[in-house]
Amino acid sequence: MTTFASYDGTEICYRELGVGTPLVCLPGGPARAGVYLGDLGGLSRRRRLIVPDQRGSGESGDPADPATLRVDRLVEDVEALRAHLGLERMDLLAHSAGAVLATMYAAVYPQRLSRLLLITPGLITVDHDEDDALEARLAERSGEPWYAAARPAADAIMLGDVSLENLLAARPFYYGRWNEAAQEHAAVGISPRSQAARDGFLRDVKPNVPLIREGLAQLTAPVLLYVGERDPFVTANAARAAAPEFSDAVVVVQPEAGHYPWIDDPAAFSAALAGFLG
Repeated sequence: MTTFASYDGTEICYRELGVGTPLVCLPGGPARAGVYLGDLGGLSRRRRLIVPDQRGSGESGDPADPATLRVDRLVEDVEALRAHLGLERMDLLAHSAGAVLATMYAAVYPQRLSRLLLITPGLITVDHDEDDALEARLAERSGEPWYAAARPAADAIMLGDVSLENLLAARPFYYGRWNEAAQEHAAVGISPRSQAARDGFLRDVKPNVPLIREGLAQLTAPVLLYVGERDPFVTANAARAAAPEFSDAVVVVQPEAGHYPWIDDPAAFSAALAGFLG
């Protein structure tokens, strides 16, 4: 693990996997330690993955000012990491809630991105609502033996209660198959230590959607919106609705995959991303 001091002196820790052109990878959660990304299904054999832990989570330090845990303030940590790495422009990948941060970063610093990959992305910043589709997707899993225990937790998360208890209880919904690989992955990188960062991520955040769209209009980098066919939280329809917010976006749907498509089919995931990255 490598550390650097961000704009306010908070220590940010990141790990590096693989060799080649850097690909900065923002974890989701929010505030889930980046170790859960693994090597993104073998993508580290093609690119050098730079995986930071969000401030207040994983191996990164706690900030002196808790307000800097907000997603709009985390934008400056991403910019500080880019500068630390000495990259004029960077390829940026973000997963789930990390995509909210990445989209905000793209709106503020569009000139700093060469490619943007949003994996099963949180789309709060582009103001699309899929409540009906979410309900239908959750109900599709009602025949599963874990459904009765997991459903109340999933509902609570959708209402904003991202407690550790709910995150763990709702895990089966996040995978295309609740098999051994999914169960082993489900708790990786989730820690009670990060609760303040989880709670602070969206606290008092009211995205200025028109301003974000104005910033995204300046983004010339190609954008990948990558979703899992069985993901109830980010559907293919939601990704397609978000695509016009970007000047050059493509939507890819991985069959039979959930919210962590590199776990459901590592080879398909890494091949698709390598193709986009060239």
